[in-house]
Amino acid sequence: MNNQSMSERSLRHVWHPCTQMKQHASQAVPLVPVSHAEGVWLYDFEGNRYLDGISSWWVNLFGHNHPAIRAALVDQLGRLDHVMLAGFTHQPVVELSEQLAALTGLGHAFYGSDGASATEIALKMSAHYWRNTGRPGKCRFVGLAGGYHGETVGALAVTDIAIFREAYAPLVRLAATVPSPDARTALPGENAADVAQRAANALQAWLAEHHHETAALIVEPLVQCAAGMAMHDAGYLRRVRALCDHYEVHLVVDEIATGFGRTGTMFAHQQAGIRPDFICLSKGLTGGTLPLSAVLTTDTVYEAFYDDEVARGFLHSHSYTGNPLACRAALATLALFSRNDVLAHNVVLAQTLDQAFASLTGHARIRHARRLGMIWAWDVDTVLPHFAQRYHQHAMAHGVLLRPIGNTIYAMPPYVMDEESSAHLARGALAALQATLAEEASHHG
Repeated sequence: MNNQSMSERSLRHVWHPCTQMKQHASQAVPLVPVSHAEGVWLYDFEGNRYLDGISSWWVNLFGHNHPAIRAALVDQLGRLDHVMLAGFTHQPVVELSEQLAALTGLGHAFYGSDGASATEIALKMSAHYWRNTGRPGKCRFVGLAGGYHGETVGALAVTDIAIFREAYAPLVRLAATVPSPDARTALPGENAADVAQRAANALQAWLAEHHHETAALIVEPLVQCAAGMAMHDAGYLRRVRALCDHYEVHLVVDEIATGFGRTGTMFAHQQAGIRPDFICLSKGLTGGTLPLSAVLTTDTVYEAFYDDEVARGFLHSHSYTGNPLACRAALATLALFSRNDVLAHNVVLAQTLDQAFASLTGHARIRHARRLGMIWAWDVDTVLPHFAQRYHQHAMAHGVLLRPIGNTIYAMPPYVMDEESSAHLARGALAALQATLAEEASHHG
């Protein structure tokens, strides 16, 4: 088996996500066949290796093929692979629900398979809550400009990414959008807290007029990832919590990407000292091994569904809801946090990576260099067409998996980086920038 034969077979039979397949077929964006993975490294069929600088779409927390997670999966496979959760239960889902409740201060976890399904669950649950409490008119939603919450039809309603909204607009009941607290939008003389205040004022004005029809506000706390790692001040979340309380609107925090230590705390909203009405979890929940998502909510919401009438129950299900293997992987992942004091470890690791990234951060073409926890981002001052695609290919040529969002380079590496891998990631990121900017000079020439 070699890279070419695997790529050819894939192109004949696999429809790859979020891409234009013609670019793969023409080799404009070559497929990269992966044979195996270990730690922070991905290996192709010819022995080349690539440092996974984005944790394979932000899911891989502790490196690939982690022995503790692998051992837990092998053990669970010998006990129970799957049973439907309708009318049945099992030890991994009970223990995981208990632990997530302890971590979040919320209870009664409801499970799905991915981030988009978690969004769907939270939105449906919020609207159904208001219906059950005699206020069916509260069935609309509001999100932030640039927000991303998944690509299924319900999740697209609160996703403000133009290419998705335009392609599927006839299918989507679009939510309202209010200004983002993105600190990069600061006006002269403003700081991040001022931007947060300005955005919160806009939300207040909107809620004052529309709260009677609004079920919930959905927010990615502290970092809007798909918007180019747009970071905001925690004060925004405190104002949002107060406004949602005042106007009787649910606050849904989408911690699908920001949860499990990515922003420095276990969950990003904890840095604001608030408690949401709903929290959506996925991605790192299983350490990047199996698909699983969870939505946790308050006892008040849960009790509104607790009734003799079936129609007042939460009418939602997935065949693989609470899959025992996925839940066991999540339990093994959470055990690593407590056993290894991961959050404290990441503070030191982030400092190592800061030093490694110093040349990239100080590059003359970089704007708005920023970091929060284990997320780094750099906006590149460039007009080169298809910058992200060109940069990604140069990074791969230097043995690094990085995929910019527009003109924003970002890194979200696993928590098991060491000095050698950190240096490799930083060298590759800088070399790819230099090579891409050289293309820009040639392009303009």
